Amino acid sequence: MEFQSCVKIVTEWDIVAARQLGRNVSKELGFGTVDQARITTAISELARNIYLYAGRGQICIEKLNQGGKKGLLVLATDEGPGITDLRKVMEDGYSTSGGLGAGLPGVRRLMDEFDIQSTIGEGTNIKSVKWLR
Repeated sequence: MEFQSCVKIVTEWDIVAARQLGRNVSKELGFGTVDQARITTAISELARNIYLYAGRGQICIEKLNQGGKKGLLVLATDEGPGITDLRKVMEDGYSTSGGLGAGLPGVRRLMDEFDIQSTIGEGTNIKSVKWLR
């Protein structure tokens, strides 16, 4: 899969850039303001996690068109330490940073599809999709 739009996440400002990219692409695709907000919130959470836990990574955004169905794919990748307990981080209210713990479970709720792969010492890949209704 070839991504047209990626933002490297190294500083806090990159989180803002990733959100803006997500908002622009979702608007171009015709998502309404509520879904645009859901997408940018999900991107914000994913980018923030990269910044806080991995130190560096990237958010890539791709327009999808499958059988006439349009959507937006968000891929968050990093080469950080990996997630030791995936089940735990997917629990509502679980937080390692003292935040609200809405993180990954929140992203899963905001998007239509969600998949996470993480390998200790290699990093994490999170793929999420929002379909245009």
